[in-house]
Amino acid sequence: MNTHGFLIDMDGVIYRERQLIPGADRFIGSLLDRGVPFAFLTNNSQRTRRDVAMKLSRMGISVDETHIFTCAMATARFLAAQKPGGTAFVIGEGGLTQALHKNGYAIVDDEPDYVVVGEGRTFNMEIVEAAVRMIIRGSKLIATNIDPNCPTSHGLRPGCGAIVAMLETATGLKAFSVGKPSPVMMRAARKELGLATDETIMIGDTMETDILGGVAMGYRTALVLTGSTRREDLSRYAYRPDFILDSIADLGDDQIYSEVVSAAPLNAEPAAA
Repeated sequence: MNTHGFLIDMDGVIYRERQLIPGADRFIGSLLDRGVPFAFLTNNSQRTRRDVAMKLSRMGISVDETHIFTCAMATARFLAAQKPGGTAFVIGEGGLTQALHKNGYAIVDDEPDYVVVGEGRTFNMEIVEAAVRMIIRGSKLIATNIDPNCPTSHGLRPGCGAIVAMLETATGLKAFSVGKPSPVMMRAARKELGLATDETIMIGDTMETDILGGVAMGYRTALVLTGSTRREDLSRYAYRPDFILDSIADLGDDQIYSEVVSAAPLNAEPAAA
């Protein structure tokens, strides 16, 4: 019986832009072969679980959509628990609206219980102005995440956090964010896998979301250097990952894998094979 499982970030860990990171497919294949529980965590609310699973499949990683856990799912479940059968005005795209519908929410254009903000490139100032008026009149502001930007094949574009910041500035009210590093999403993903806190390992490339979220929850954390964080960046943070790996492919080495999944001391750094 497995006594551990993984929460795995995607962009910068499994792929960069549209390119699979070498060895990522072999590591995921080994988890499937051994029946190790895992879930891919993404702060992108645009795509549904099925969409994300298809993207991975086209890169050579065949997983079921049950292996995908998005911030849109976490947000919709959180709202359904807070106010069952509620209403939302959405700034976002299909992944978010579908998750809300699946959890019993109706999408409305006036007097919503919540203004919910996700990623999207179709919003305009008319939508922003409507959202501001709703928030001022009492609708609660919810962010699927507060990532300030998103990487694309053409460079960075404004992320959910940038849109949220505009609404916060205009209204003077702060949003409640559900996505990484929020404990709401980090805990929900762990429970989805049926893992205990000390059985959970978070693998990510971003200190402010993946690693911070894992550290705050008491999970073991592994930072990979194939994404947005460089080794020299670590001195700027008051917290550290338990492990630093050149790539997720390092976990294909049995010794490194054993060190990461065991109750290893904080800030251990296994040498890459």
